Amino acid sequence: MKTIEVIVPAYNEEDCVEELVRRFKILFDRESTYHWRAIIVENGSTDKTWELLERAAKSEPRISVVKLSRNFRMDGGLTAGLEYATGDAAVFMTADLQDPPEAISDFLRVWETGVQNVYGQVTERQGTGPLRKFNSQAYYFLANKFTGGRITRNASDFRLMDRKLYETVRGLDERNRFMRGLVAWSGFTSEAVPVVRPPRFGGESKAFSIPVFGFAVRSIFAHSYVPIRAISVLGFLSAFTALIAFIVMLVVWLTKGVPFPGFGSIVTLVLFMFGMLTLILGVLAEYIGLIYQEVQRRPNFVVQDTRNMGE
Repeated sequence: MKTIEVIVPAYNEEDCVEELVRRFKILFDRESTYHWRAIIVENGSTDKTWELLERAAKSEPRISVVKLSRNFRMDGGLTAGLEYATGDAAVFMTADLQDPPEAISDFLRVWETGVQNVYGQVTERQGTGPLRKFNSQAYYFLANKFTGGRITRNASDFRLMDRKLYETVRGLDERNRFMRGLVAWSGFTSEAVPVVRPPRFGGESKAFSIPVFGFAVRSIFAHSYVPIRAISVLGFLSAFTALIAFIVMLVVWLTKGVPFPGFGSIVTLVLFMFGMLTLILGVLAEYIGLIYQEVQRRPNFVVQDTRNMGE
């Protein structure tokens, strides 16, 4: 009998834990031709998430729990859970039930045909405001363009991966973990399954605009050289624009005169070049920050405690 393991990071999800476990039990019993285990990673919560997960692990042997020392973000939690995976396939999903466990059955049917990466492609985001929807669409558009199409538009972390794939991803020892990017980079056979993303079952969203924007920038920079290569293009455009501005100022000087010699050219060049330099320094700073984190070699997560892990 093949084993499927579901990896779920949970951060301050006390309102969702009991419902998550209940729906897992229904899924596991319905798909009884497989052996199941849920690896729920408590990701530094400050509410009762850990206590509820401990209780679930005591009452249900198919629930295993990992407690991290602090919050290591979504991808750190997924990485931690992946370290304990030993099954024939692993599923990534969120604890807020916006990734419906029932859809895993659809993933299984596709995986059974030999597809190694079955991912959920969000067709509708219920309970999401227009700003969040716009941000998601803008991010996926840029990520898709900057990575040469590797990151598919509206592809979520909710996915089922064959053992060969998840072991490959687990072996990629990077500090800046962006699971969707790492899976896409691995290049295994993939197929999308349409998924409607329902509203959160309970609790509050952790996806605030500023942190999400920072994550989006890092994820694109970690998987694309397009921004840094664009610096050369910007340099050429700057020089070309400066030349055009110089010609325009020369014509104005010959026909109308200027307040003082060099006024137009100085203002044009100073404003334009300072803008370009600031942009260039920002791009370089992002890449240097990524390199700095890689050089530090700090772990992507720290485990504080476990339950039902064979300890």
